[in-house]
Amino acid sequence: MPRYVIADASVLIILDKINQLDLLKGVYNSIYTTIEIFEEYGKPLPDWINVESTEDKKYQKVIETQVDLGEASAIALAINHKNSLLILDDLRARKLAKRLGLTFTGTLGVINKAKSIGLISKIRPLIEKLKLTDFRISDQVIESLLNKNKE
Repeated sequence: MPRYVIADASVLIILDKINQLDLLKGVYNSIYTTIEIFEEYGKPLPDWINVESTEDKKYQKVIETQVDLGEASAIALAINHKNSLLILDDLRARKLAKRLGLTFTGTLGVINKAKSIGLISKIRPLIEKLKLTDFRISDQVIESLLNKNKE
């Protein structure tokens, strides 16, 4: 398991919208985020989410030319910590993380992991809740995830 799991605002926001923020704790135990993401989230964080600053603000500024502030801070924090896992949903941020050799997943990856470790019995109900929010997800991705989990 990665030593540092770093959540971007999107996973916090969307899991909060479907009342499943605690899935993060169940899957990863301890989560890190940045002050920029905390401010974007806009709500108090549970005590198992640690807020940490990135060490190299200049490097973060360079990353901000490619992705938004929260994602840039998450990527910069992941670069500071070897053996980290980023939780990102934005396609541009994921492409940048891949180019930088960082390990990442997304909200659906968290849900899939929760199912694989037995934290939840089915993913379909969570997918249905996600579809009622502004979370963008293609039908192909949904079908693939459901098929993978035999649902």
